[in-house]
Amino acid sequence: MRSTNMQRFQHDGVEIAFLDEGEGDPIVLVHGFASTAEVNWVYPGWIKTLTAAGRRVIALDNRGHGASSKLYDPAAYHSARMAEDVRALLDHLDLARADVMGYSMGARITAFFALAYPTRLRRAVFGGLGIHLVDGVGLPESIAEALEEPSLADVSDPMGRTFRAFAEQTKSDLRALAACIRGSRQTLAREDVAAIRAPVLVAVGTEDVVAGSAHELAALLPCGRAFDIPRRDVLGFLAEQP
Repeated sequence: MRSTNMQRFQHDGVEIAFLDEGEGDPIVLVHGFASTAEVNWVYPGWIKTLTAAGRRVIALDNRGHGASSKLYDPAAYHSARMAEDVRALLDHLDLARADVMGYSMGARITAFFALAYPTRLRRAVFGGLGIHLVDGVGLPESIAEALEEPSLADVSDPMGRTFRAFAEQTKSDLRALAACIRGSRQTLAREDVAAIRAPVLVAVGTEDVVAGSAHELAALLPCGRAFDIPRRDVLGFLAEQP
């Protein structure tokens, strides 16, 4: 699953692939774990919808994913380092600031970006990540073990099996993803969340037990607002991918 429209740049010894489409106010899209810009944002229609609304849409493949460099040291996937990739992408495109929308792991990266680079962010959307930004690390490490099994048939854990099947479907590097999930499980302290001054929409499925409460996280944000997505969860999202 690779787009012919992918551009690339080098940062921190890593090649980052990205899409850049449309004109207008820029918004950067940061995909979730084991996904890609294409799977997370192109196929479901996000890029088409946003460009039709007059936005310039920039969507990167996170390190370890899609057409970007594959790394095998968990330390390379710290959420702060992945947030630096977003900042470097803005620098590469000579953009002073942008809106940023992330999903799941991408929302965690967006939160770290919001804290580290407040002058580069106009508004943010944390999709599929609620209070577990603060009191939990989201996806369990057992998913890494599922990715390292010899085959899908060897995986018995239901969530691990779902992610292993999804990773195989997206033709991902399973070893890189295992390193990523082990290295990107950071939280933010409540006082750090309170320091994020940009307006933030926290959008979480009402059946999503991985993300935690959107309302609890929004209450910690100075300009936070919660949005409930009825009858949705992260596993449902994965099941719908082409």
